[in-house]
Amino acid sequence: MTFLDKEYREIITKAVCGKGRKFTQDSHAISPSHRPSSILGCWVINHLYNAKKKSEDTVEINGSYDINVWYSYNDNTKTEVVTERVTYSDIIPLSIKDEKSINNEYDVIAKVIQQPNCLECKIASNGNKVTIEIEREFIVQIIGDTKVFVRVNPNWEKTEEDDDEAWDFEMTEDEAKDVKPDFFQKKD
Repeated sequence: MTFLDKEYREIITKAVCGKGRKFTQDSHAISPSHRPSSILGCWVINHLYNAKKKSEDTVEINGSYDINVWYSYNDNTKTEVVTERVTYSDIIPLSIKDEKSINNEYDVIAKVIQQPNCLECKIASNGNKVTIEIEREFIVQIIGDTKVFVRVNPNWEKTEEDDDEAWDFEMTEDEAKDVKPDFFQKKD
């Protein structure tokens, strides 16, 4: 029995052909206009990114975000916020790959698991700069064309139950009262 047998069909479909995940920590130094006395807060906003397939084994994510540092100066008598736009490039290796995709045309899907976030913000040892530790994490998927082989049941005959209209049932009010909305429990 071969896959060209009449009991099998080839279906060409889009499927996930590769996956990868990467956690990154970066350190940035910002030079405020005044010598900081203390750090009052740090936050990361305006995160933008795009992803493209770099090679057979990797995806490249290029992105940027704004780092805002609120600090005091002049012996803690005045405050100011300094903002700096930071760019980055992450190369994410594909840990799972399907070698049997049909062609080399792929769609890349990148999802942020951990938005860029400030882990630590402190005044550098020389006292003129602020160093910020940032974390971020991505998961990527490569979508491509692939073949799926399915077995066809040669003895199948269409019956009245196979008609789509035969499966069109409506829920009654009594049945709706018995529905438990907490049926599925979240898994951590």
